[in-house]
Amino acid sequence: MQEIPISSLVAIFGFIIGIVFGGIAQSTNFCTMGAISDIVLMGNWNRFRSWMLAIAIAILFTQSFHNAELIDLRNSIYLTPNLGWLGAIIGGSLFGFGMTISGGCGNKTLVRLGAGNLKSLVVFVTMGIFAYMTVRGLTGPLRLQMENLTNLDLTQLNISTQGIPNFVSDIIGINLQSARMISMTMITGGILIFCFKDSNFRKSKESIIGGLVIGILIALSWIVTGIIGYDDFEPTSLASLTFVNPVGESIQYLMTFTGATINFGIASVGGVVVGSFIMSKLRHEFEIESFTNPSDMVLHLIGAALMGVGGILALGCTVGQGITGMSTLALSSILTLISIISGCLFGIKYLEEGNILAAIRSIY
Repeated sequence: MQEIPISSLVAIFGFIIGIVFGGIAQSTNFCTMGAISDIVLMGNWNRFRSWMLAIAIAILFTQSFHNAELIDLRNSIYLTPNLGWLGAIIGGSLFGFGMTISGGCGNKTLVRLGAGNLKSLVVFVTMGIFAYMTVRGLTGPLRLQMENLTNLDLTQLNISTQGIPNFVSDIIGINLQSARMISMTMITGGILIFCFKDSNFRKSKESIIGGLVIGILIALSWIVTGIIGYDDFEPTSLASLTFVNPVGESIQYLMTFTGATINFGIASVGGVVVGSFIMSKLRHEFEIESFTNPSDMVLHLIGAALMGVGGILALGCTVGQGITGMSTLALSSILTLISIISGCLFGIKYLEEGNILAAIRSIY
């Protein structure tokens, strides 16, 4: 029997992880934009706590894998010594605003697409095109110029990476291993206390399961690319789940199949759609849905474009930076996370007020 290539094996596992992710997200209604809007509009924190739980679980397992030397997170895009602070702030804000006016973030777009939402198909294509434009296309040079002008080289401060443990190690004056354990314990402990101190969340099995499973899937993805994907001749890039750049790559892959190679990101994108489709069918939730009017379509197109550009500038989305990036304890991930939430809050105000100026006035 012919041996399966490493790249294909990684893609198979990525597809399986994507299926589980899509099924869980569909059945538990896991959604960052929905979580923030629940707080603002209804005062319900359950879905937000589910998101925070996913972050805590992802950090706990990912950092444990790193400490055990199963993976080396320093090889990920999140722990480079170049701190893209402006990209994190601008990109995160654009993404947060965009996901709000288009009805959901990158992973929610895939989940809704699998459940029959045709609006999400338009968002998928538009977000993917603008993401790829920002990576390699028309707006790519502008992105590179911004990064060259604003990225902070931490090696000039004698800091090897932008990981929080590195900062703790230098500030307190302890070894990096101890700093990592302190950082991991304090952050995950604080998040878990925040989540489970609430009686409503403790009673919500759906929210707890969603957070637990998705957090574990993020950590397992590091294992797939870092261990299964390890190859001396053609190593797989160390990565976990993220849903902006892989959407752009997926569109390119669909158009150039015979001359393209599938990777973990592309396979996981397809898996999420399939997993959501299966779960929506099993739960009798599959329903074809389209735009209600032209203005609805315009909002979704603008939001999708902003998510595509913002997700690339920030190096990730609500999952790619908000959970995967956070699992590496990268400083830029915290900046992006705060910016995404801020952009989402402004987007909610915009939808309430009807225009940008009114939304700004309502804040101040």
